[in-house]
Amino acid sequence: MGRFPAAIADKAAGVNPTLLKLYHHLPAGLQSFVASRHGARLMRLRYGEVYRRELPRFAERETWSPAQWANWQTARLQALLLRAVTLVPYYRREHAAGRFPINEVRTADDLSRLPILEKETVRAAPRDFLADDCTPENMYEEATSGTTGTPLRLWWSPETHQSWYACFERRIRHWNDVRLGDPWAMLGGQLIVPQARTRPPFWVWNAPARQLYMSSYHLRGDFLDAYLDELLRRQIVYLFGYASSLDALAVHALERGRSDVRLRVAISNAEPLYAHQREHIERAFGCPARDMYAPAELTVAAFECRERRMHLSPDVGITEAVDEHDRLVEPGQAGDLVVTSLLNPDHVLIRYRQGDRGVLGPRDERCPCGRTLPLLASIEGRSDDVLLSPDGRKVGRLDPVFKAALRVREAQIVQERLTRLVVRVVPAPGYAEADAAAIRAAICQRMGEVEVDIEIVDRLERTSAGKLRAVISKLSSNPALV
Repeated sequence: MGRFPAAIADKAAGVNPTLLKLYHHLPAGLQSFVASRHGARLMRLRYGEVYRRELPRFAERETWSPAQWANWQTARLQALLLRAVTLVPYYRREHAAGRFPINEVRTADDLSRLPILEKETVRAAPRDFLADDCTPENMYEEATSGTTGTPLRLWWSPETHQSWYACFERRIRHWNDVRLGDPWAMLGGQLIVPQARTRPPFWVWNAPARQLYMSSYHLRGDFLDAYLDELLRRQIVYLFGYASSLDALAVHALERGRSDVRLRVAISNAEPLYAHQREHIERAFGCPARDMYAPAELTVAAFECRERRMHLSPDVGITEAVDEHDRLVEPGQAGDLVVTSLLNPDHVLIRYRQGDRGVLGPRDERCPCGRTLPLLASIEGRSDDVLLSPDGRKVGRLDPVFKAALRVREAQIVQERLTRLVVRVVPAPGYAEADAAAIRAAICQRMGEVEVDIEIVDRLERTSAGKLRAVISKLSSNPALV
């Protein structure tokens, strides 16, 4: 979701650098006018007949029984498998060669009989996964940001696009008492204003969507009051964006004693939402902070309810977790997420290794919120950024290390070697050696006997999409460091 701003930059950046340069030289008012024109087009694309039809269906399925879900998924899966081997070039070849035995798959529980699809295979030949009866020119093309430098190209039909936004409307906005049409702000990674800009505005207003799109690249101390002032001026109801960006704004509000920005909800996307960030955001804006997990491939989606439990959407895709030998792990155990998209029958991804690690909840566990959607116990982070302890354990989320009481604005953990980690810290006022000692102790409690160096920095580097990688493992790219 974080990659869908209503600003012309999202297309210009990938298609026409000259157009993007011209856009950046427009006065702020004209930039918002262009953003609104583009926003009107996106509103028509996202919220049409299919959206209106699917919205009540997503609501109805939230209380389905396991048997109802099994029947629904089986029908969708069988249709998808048949479509794949008859109309999708990659699967047609694999099936003909005997490497994709769909006759062995009757239900979702049988999917493990099919091979796992690696991201690099899709990245190398993305059109091989597009069905023959599709016309790319009539579809929405998405390019993921990723961290490899080579984006992953994906295609969605208008029907898939509207189905996704029906899911988003129901399971994010409705669950949190906000609606399409409420004024909202997004802290995202699009270059909506030049990075060199040193005076507000660092945002554009998309009038049709009532969306204030705010740059995540300009969240510096001397600009943050301007961000808060604009949220007040636009009477923003809820915030949406990267956890690190929401946290930066919240920490500034707390440090300045500003309690004037009050929201209904703040929604985190595309980065892990850590406990200390949640605490900052909720205190600063007087609202709940909610998390969601929805990669651009539309293979899996999970949304947080009022009980702070993450619910998977089985109508988006089938989710499995596997160990290092690609064997299914039991619920409650961490594994690489392997997913099969049921929402997008045109750019087909079956048993696709998503690149993240997670823990699936027990099948029979029910949430006090009343919804029967299955639970995602946790997202452990990117598969290649999970830390490795000296005794061979994979260590996922380390958010308990950075408790809200620590005087730290932002932090990043980098595993340089098996026994050495560097923690880059942007200190908050009052930061002292006691904070550094607490960080070292907390990491060693989880990692064992490792060297922990604290590096004080002014700012943590973001990816090209404006995200903060909270954990980086250099071991994944250079096994010799182990």
